[in-house]
Amino acid sequence: RAAPAPDREQRHGRASSRGVPHRAAAEGNEAGNGGREGYDGKCVFCRIARREEPGTVLLPCEDEDLVCFRDIKPGAPHHYLVVPVKHMGNCKTLKTEHIPLVKRMMEVGKAVLQKNNFSDLNDVRMGFHWPPFCSIAHLHLHVLAPASQLGFLSRIYYRINSYWFITVSVMQLSFLVGFQL
Repeated sequence: RAAPAPDREQRHGRASSRGVPHRAAAEGNEAGNGGREGYDGKCVFCRIARREEPGTVLLPCEDEDLVCFRDIKPGAPHHYLVVPVKHMGNCKTLKTEHIPLVKRMMEVGKAVLQKNNFSDLNDVRMGFHWPPFCSIAHLHLHVLAPASQLGFLSRIYYRINSYWFITVSVMQLSFLVGFQL
């Protein structure tokens, strides 16, 4: 007898209805990679990065190691996710050697905003949800603009340097002073 199919939350690496995260996604490992290094077939962002999710439109991106697409639950008029093509764990796994990657992710975010006719880069919020408050265990940078137009719930959900959301600038500063987040 076949095992029941995983529910939608489990397929996308989110917490199941019992609050237990899908093991492969939570650990950020490469289970189900089909022999492809840096790929987790159970990770929705890995599938999006490889154009295996037909419902997600990838935005033009100058960096072949990154992809960018619109957030499915936008918190601002411009809300994009910048994601490495190669599977990486969440932001808590970042180390000093990942600073260039994070800088490239920021540059891609800024470029996508500009290509979408948003030019006030002083009114942008970029950051990561801090575990356990991230629903997908694949590194992804939130790019929101204009930050001044975030709605009530988005101001809470993307609150600067809260327990659940950390801005790129604070993350970079922590690396510079040698503080491990």
